Amino acid sequence: MTHIEQPKVVHKKLFSPIWLLPIIALALGAWLGIKSIQESGIAVHIHFPDATGIDVGKTLVRYQGLNVGKVVDITIDDELKGVNVDLLMDYRAEPLLRENSQFWLVAPKASITGVEGLDTLFSGNYIGLLPGDGAFRDRFEAELEAPSVLPGNNGLVVELRAEKLGSLDVGSPVFYRQIPVGQVVSYRLDEQHKVLLKAYIKKQYTNLVRKDSHFWNVSGVQIDASLSGIKVNTASLASLIAGGINFSSPANSPVAEANQGYKLYPNQQEAHGGIRFTLMAASADGIKAGTDVVYRGVTIGEVEDIAADTAQVEIHARLDAPYAKLLGADAHFWRAGADISLAGVKHPERLVSGEVIEFLPGTGEPLPQYRLASEAPMLEQAAPVQLTLTANENPGVKSGAEIRYRQVKIGQVTRMRLSDDFSAVQYQAEILPEFKSLLRAGSDFIAEAPLDMQASLDGITLKSGDITTLTHGVINLRYSGNKNALNIRKPVPLFASVSKAEQFYQQGRQLKWTLYSDSGASVTPGAPVYYKQMQVGAVTAVDWRAATDDFALTLAIEHTFAPLLQENIVFWQKPPLTVDAGLSGVKVSMAPVKGMLKGSIAMGKLDHKAAEPKRLYATEALALSQAQHLRLTLPLDAAISAGAPIRYQGTQVGEVTHVTLDKDLRQLSANAYLYGQYAAPLMKQDSHYQLQKPQISLKGIEHPEALLSGAFIAVMPGVDGPKTTEFQVVSNRDDYQGTAALTLQLRRPDLGSIKRGTGIFFRGVQVGAILDYHLTDNGDGVLLQAGIAARYRHLINSSSRFYDLSGIKVDIGLFSGAQINAGSLETILAGGIGVVTELDNQQAAIPDETKVFPVFAQPEKAWQQWQPQLTDMRATD
Repeated sequence: MTHIEQPKVVHKKLFSPIWLLPIIALALGAWLGIKSIQESGIAVHIHFPDATGIDVGKTLVRYQGLNVGKVVDITIDDELKGVNVDLLMDYRAEPLLRENSQFWLVAPKASITGVEGLDTLFSGNYIGLLPGDGAFRDRFEAELEAPSVLPGNNGLVVELRAEKLGSLDVGSPVFYRQIPVGQVVSYRLDEQHKVLLKAYIKKQYTNLVRKDSHFWNVSGVQIDASLSGIKVNTASLASLIAGGINFSSPANSPVAEANQGYKLYPNQQEAHGGIRFTLMAASADGIKAGTDVVYRGVTIGEVEDIAADTAQVEIHARLDAPYAKLLGADAHFWRAGADISLAGVKHPERLVSGEVIEFLPGTGEPLPQYRLASEAPMLEQAAPVQLTLTANENPGVKSGAEIRYRQVKIGQVTRMRLSDDFSAVQYQAEILPEFKSLLRAGSDFIAEAPLDMQASLDGITLKSGDITTLTHGVINLRYSGNKNALNIRKPVPLFASVSKAEQFYQQGRQLKWTLYSDSGASVTPGAPVYYKQMQVGAVTAVDWRAATDDFALTLAIEHTFAPLLQENIVFWQKPPLTVDAGLSGVKVSMAPVKGMLKGSIAMGKLDHKAAEPKRLYATEALALSQAQHLRLTLPLDAAISAGAPIRYQGTQVGEVTHVTLDKDLRQLSANAYLYGQYAAPLMKQDSHYQLQKPQISLKGIEHPEALLSGAFIAVMPGVDGPKTTEFQVVSNRDDYQGTAALTLQLRRPDLGSIKRGTGIFFRGVQVGAILDYHLTDNGDGVLLQAGIAARYRHLINSSSRFYDLSGIKVDIGLFSGAQINAGSLETILAGGIGVVTELDNQQAAIPDETKVFPVFAQPEKAWQQWQPQLTDMRATD
């Protein structure tokens, strides 16, 4: 049976996923449309005078090197006065489009100051943009030139006003002390038809411009030609080609603000001021702007302007700043030209340059106006001021030499002679009466060298004087400004140079300090004195003192460093070369050239009072350790030298600094120092100083350290007694023959193996030595001179017995056998003498030098049993 399938009912879905595709496409298209509208850019219209250098689709708009738009169309404006350039700006450039924004065309421009817009040579012309403030704007008038200061420049812009532009141009440099610090960025005429320049000063130099700064033109070449010669003046090659501006600033003036205005002076003389005044005359014939104002042949000012009215002529003149003080209420001015007579022509250069205005100084407050006379006034001349100048030697000044102030003649030398005691050269001089006010206390008279040459690492400067300086010499007055008058009744010093004058006054302000040294310390007059590597003074004298046999060094310390001269100051000799060698390397320190030639002294401060603040120590270590000075006397054969150590129990506690041979040729004298922390117990009167040398014997080597370092001095501290600085240094041999030692005479039948230095032993301990020997008068024996050390002399008295320890003794008997007696190996080879004492010191007297003790061949057996109580009677007392 056929099965009939039932139909399936399928319900149709209300929404199919396929419809998502057109919805997504619609949303994406809408987003792209909106984004396209937003980023389509901003249309801007700019009016240019012409379209030269502008291309549609090529010319870009740039802001700080970033492309922010481009030209899309160019059309001619309706009035035919230019072109309209349509720009399409980036949509993000909207903040740059404001009412005061500026647009201009940047194209390459070459001039003598350089090349502008150099980047356009590669990328083509472009339109520059400088954002402004205000509301949004899309229509602008293009600027004819680029703005004065471009974006990103944070310097200072100042305005300068001048009568004329001269050779200045955009890009002309601005100098400060011949260093370029900025440039001219624009110029134009202002409402008064003055030239208004804007100068840009770089950011790092803005603090140099002050409110009271003075600017002047240094453009081109200034030529002053006359019969006396031609003077050419130019600032630099850059200013010669492109012009330039220089300025100076007073240090105490506040810093300038942006766009502050200044006057641009035509030259430095006018910029630095001076004093201005007016001359009244009936005629200005022969006088013009630039006519010199002359005083005693020196140009001290000039005429700036001439104005005429119906009655007279006003001549506006100026005296330069250095001579402004010469202008007083009773000053006189008159016209002067070339004087032609039968005697010749006076001032022939004025035939070419024209007349000048002569000037005679006055006193009192200056007046605003003066009368210009046609000839020199007839004035009653006061007597010149007479004074005497004195110098140690003639600095090249002769009779007739001029005395000048600021190159103006104010007097002359009338006579030159030697002083009565022939110790100095004296000059009789006279000063013109109008310059009497310059003679103030503290003023200096300095001879001008005819040829001044200064050489340094920077180069050589050579300066020569005029013909008067070469033939007669010139004396310059250096004005002090002191209110008190110069005492002309006493001779006034004449210095050979400015440095000599400074040195003279500097020495007057210096403090004197005297140091004492055992030797000359390799220091000569003129040697520098240093504190922390800075020179603070110099050595002025080195004198030997016969009474104390030492040297006195006089120092001159600058008054600035006077507070250093306190009780905690110490001085030491600074070596010319210091070498510090170690495992890490070698460090070499060299003194300055002056210190190497003349020697030098260093000074330092301690944290406490110095023991000897006026002693010159040999080294820095001795000075800082506050070493105490000693005088030592040593035996003639002491192999000791400077630098030898002084030791206590192997520790160095001082050093020897100087060793000399006494005049009697019998002993040595040494100067030594004990380090401060060890000095007190070692400077007691009973301290013991002994010379230690390396001694090699059969017993071994004594003081082996002396084999390498040389002989040294061993010291033992004292117990009591006053402090002293003089000690006798004894050697091992001297210990047996000093003043405290006991001297004896011994007698032997023959010398045997005895020699000088043979030891005398008590119970095996050496207590003395043989000092000398000689035959008896009749030749029947040998007398030995013996010395017993001071600390062992109580072991010897009149009951003592001396016997021979030398060699080996063999006693052979028939029944007793052989008996061998021998001392130590040292006495076997070198010999020796033994001593024993029978009675104590209360029972036996101390022997004198006349007593002769026999030396027995061998000791008796009973002697070995003697054990007296041998006490030191001096210690008991």
